[in-house]
Amino acid sequence: MLFSGAQAALLVLADGTVYRGWSFGAMGTTIGEVVFNTGMTGYQEVMTDPSYCGQIVAFTYPELGNTGVNLEDEESNRPHVRGVIARNVCDRPSNWRSTQSLSSYLKQHRIPGIFGIDTRALTRRIRSAGAMNGGISTEVLDPAELLMQVQEAPSMAGLNLVKEVTTGEVYEWLEPSAAAWEFGGGGGVHEPLTVVALDFGVKRNILRRLASYGCRVVVVPADTSAEDILKYQPDGIFLSNGPGDPAAVTEGIATAKDLLGSQKPIFGICMGHQILGLSLGAETFKLKFGHRGLNQPAGLKQHVEITSQNHGFAIEAGSIGGAEVEITHLNLNDQTVAGLQHKSLPLFSVQYHPEASPGPHDADYLFEKFVETMRSGRK
Repeated sequence: MLFSGAQAALLVLADGTVYRGWSFGAMGTTIGEVVFNTGMTGYQEVMTDPSYCGQIVAFTYPELGNTGVNLEDEESNRPHVRGVIARNVCDRPSNWRSTQSLSSYLKQHRIPGIFGIDTRALTRRIRSAGAMNGGISTEVLDPAELLMQVQEAPSMAGLNLVKEVTTGEVYEWLEPSAAAWEFGGGGGVHEPLTVVALDFGVKRNILRRLASYGCRVVVVPADTSAEDILKYQPDGIFLSNGPGDPAAVTEGIATAKDLLGSQKPIFGICMGHQILGLSLGAETFKLKFGHRGLNQPAGLKQHVEITSQNHGFAIEAGSIGGAEVEITHLNLNDQTVAGLQHKSLPLFSVQYHPEASPGPHDADYLFEKFVETMRSGRK
């Protein structure tokens, strides 16, 4: 729909490609890496996922905002995207949980959006040329002028964005997943397990899943040392998802490396998977356009999971040295590394998101695996 009094907006990519549309959300100019997400649902979870910090997200599903915005679907305390791109936007949401429209939500958080452009053409452009910086503006409508601003912005490669999203103080998380999600988990009669979560930009639903499996989760800042983590006497250590280039998160890599000899179970998701790989001597590289969607197949040896993924970097398979580290999962679309484990130490990680939110539940068993590994360590 075209909002009453909608203002013209401009989208310019770093290669000079220009798209003209209409503004929804905040007025102004925003610059970030333009990526696309193929999910048909979950736009609010995407926008509030800290892993999207520094990025402008184009949603390939042609209608955005139908269900509005609610408090329950937020993955953090605010949206982290730099901007939103849509084909069409609904400004009159219909959902019993909705508290406001998508447009008003973006305005509240000062995030610009553009709609009315051909998102199929934009997605094909990114797939062929690769993810690149871009800018959305309602105030700079000269493509050449906006292009200059876009080309001055730093590339995502080499950026440490974790410092922008990690917690500033230690806190404890005890809230489990909603009752409808409560299968295969629960603390039962077991004594609660203490998990220290190193926060590179953690999603709330990861914390909920850990709590649902009987864990007391202590969330600590990304620059917390191994020594300070071990002071909590954890049963296990979790390395969270997060934004930017994992190789630039040197403090997290150093901490993970120091923790390898602790014999504590370590579980990593997304950036946490990459950080664990880097601490084991592997290397990472930037994907051409990344994996962002709810239907990415991952597996190995005749077992396939449909997974939710959101990442622009991956571990280089050829850099995984030594007989002690093995690949457990591959992304079956492009054969990139999607899972690792150590043969003698209780360490494992996956590139995808087993907590779903939004997405399939195929990989929820990984939380159970982590819990069982921790319980075995107590014996």
